[in-house]
Amino acid sequence: MIERPPGLLASVADLHEMELARAGGADIVDLKQPAFGALGAWSPTALTAAVMLWNAWDGAGPGHRPALSATAGDQPMVPALILAAATRIAGTGVPIVKVGLFASPHAGACIEALAPLAARTRLIGVLFADENPDFGLIATLGRCGFAGVMIDTADKRSGSLTEHLDPLTLGQFVGEARRHGLMTGLAGSLKLSDIATLAPVGPDYLGFRGALCAGGRTGTLDPARLALAREKLGLSSGFRRV
Repeated sequence: MIERPPGLLASVADLHEMELARAGGADIVDLKQPAFGALGAWSPTALTAAVMLWNAWDGAGPGHRPALSATAGDQPMVPALILAAATRIAGTGVPIVKVGLFASPHAGACIEALAPLAARTRLIGVLFADENPDFGLIATLGRCGFAGVMIDTADKRSGSLTEHLDPLTLGQFVGEARRHGLMTGLAGSLKLSDIATLAPVGPDYLGFRGALCAGGRTGTLDPARLALAREKLGLSSGFRRV
């Protein structure tokens, strides 16, 4: 039996879905615009409104507010550009910023450039299963003060996470990340049926979008599917600490 089931990260495309995710018990409400790519970003205006809504949830009391994250968009692996994008998202007040680390010889330099921001904002580096991810970058993420690391898929037409990496490899990823003090998450066109395979790998979170929506990842969040995801994860009521 899994000692602690993974938490549920639900990616949302607007404020209405954000409310549905909170009401449905998502542990992390992840602000991502699926129409704009693998890590499509919300506009700064929309992010500011989302942070205001998230702060209003604080009145629910300790343990009753999910964590909030947002993606920095699909950025080229140019240190100055990726730093500017992540700084822009962090400037809206979002407490956790996800930064895509696409396949590039410059990925390590991009991580290094983000170190000053990581000292004041919780950054999550995102590797991509369909781009032969370099697990050697995990040590750099830990050294540069990142809060965590996830694996996702860059091309949603290329298949799901489980079609690119097997549980043994994913277990190695989780173990290496924990060795460097990083929170871990697995995502990438996951189906609810993948929970039984991926939960034993031991990630801190499993991330979903399409599986929680009526009409796929560009559809609308469905509370019934969100409830089923929590049931399959074996999560009790209340939210996890991030």
